[in-house]
Amino acid sequence: MRKHATMRLAPAAAALTTLALLAACSTGSGDGTATGDGQSTTDETATAGEGGAESIVIGFSQRRLAGSDWWATLLQGAEDKAAELGAEIIVTDAGGDTVKQNSDIQTLLTQGVDAVILNPHDPTGVAPGVSAVTAAEVPLVVVNSNLSEELAAQQFCYVAEDQVDVARGMGEEIAAWADENFGGEPVKAVVIGGYSGETVTDLRDQGVVEGFESYGGEIEWLPIRYGEWLPDKALGPVRDIATANPDLRVVLSLSDVMLPGIKQGLNDAGILDQVVIGTYDGQMSVVKEMIDDPTGPVQADASNEPYKQGQTAVEKAVAAVNGETQDAVCPGGEFWIDTFLATPENAAEFYDETRQF
Repeated sequence: MRKHATMRLAPAAAALTTLALLAACSTGSGDGTATGDGQSTTDETATAGEGGAESIVIGFSQRRLAGSDWWATLLQGAEDKAAELGAEIIVTDAGGDTVKQNSDIQTLLTQGVDAVILNPHDPTGVAPGVSAVTAAEVPLVVVNSNLSEELAAQQFCYVAEDQVDVARGMGEEIAAWADENFGGEPVKAVVIGGYSGETVTDLRDQGVVEGFESYGGEIEWLPIRYGEWLPDKALGPVRDIATANPDLRVVLSLSDVMLPGIKQGLNDAGILDQVVIGTYDGQMSVVKEMIDDPTGPVQADASNEPYKQGQTAVEKAVAAVNGETQDAVCPGGEFWIDTFLATPENAAEFYDETRQF
């Protein structure tokens, strides 16, 4: 068994809150299922919106926006659904700073929002903000990144994909590819995650490791490396571990956003052509890559549907404000988004040139 570092990144110093009032227009399916354009809706929340979402103001506390199309797509889904339902969104960007995110939440409450959507930078570090939302008796919807078990009891709904299950499927797919192409030979493998100690990284790491453990040969797990969910941050760690391990055969990336840096790091070390990559996000440029280069390094991409996550978070927030119960809208306090697993064989089925994810 391998061992991972458990040190958590310290929060940055407090910063002033920046607010941006954003709105956009879109349409949704209204049938409780995902549609071909990556949108989703639920019957009860669509009805709630028709019943008076015009007066609803939702505060969206985003962990970070700069440098990631994924986070931008998540926000776009929320904006589009709010516009469709006639609600208003006030957005704050914590810039990867937990202290600022707590301040942002306080500011949103001061603005008099009816509900808060939170994409937490730290699952425990946002405790002051979560406590403030609870004290204000404002519904809290958490999206993408989850809260700690202790704080999760205060949320109305957590909207995401089932990260362990989705990652496990990607790991299993890469294991099957490795069985066929490596013939059961011993392999070195490494996971590239976001941050040390971050719950999202830990859940996806757990899933891909469990999935890839189905490989028929011996696996040597190299220590996990962290790319902070950004390509430039992933480049150095990948280049270092690839240079130190020229016999590396398997890379499991926990985000497509980091993939350009990962591939550059492998290429700089001269081993890109000998490595198989599994990745996570369902970015359409990566799906297209598998269509255009079916024998290339990327052989599996698990989606997590940021646009649908943003839409659904707004739907749940509107439902909560309109008096819907958690049991009716978000049983158990969690709502999993449907996802897909793309491979070179089926990538054409999922590719949509009008979407980023």
